Amino acid sequence: MAKKKDELDEESLALINWCIAVEACLVKGGATITQAQDYIEEDIETLTDQYFDGLSPEEAAKIALA
Repeated sequence: MAKKKDELDEESLALINWCIAVEACLVKGGATITQAQDYIEEDIETLTDQYFDGLSPEEAAKIALA
């Protein structure tokens, strides 16, 4: 069965879910939802690197809030 063109691969889906977890950690740490989402959009390259480096969402949020 062929994948639909608009379906995400497992790795992309995992990264998106990780970013959602980072967003939750940022909000828990005091950021507004808008601030957290803006940070993720603006620094997605850094976050992608952190994801592939094995950081947890909590670690990535802690770095962002420092």
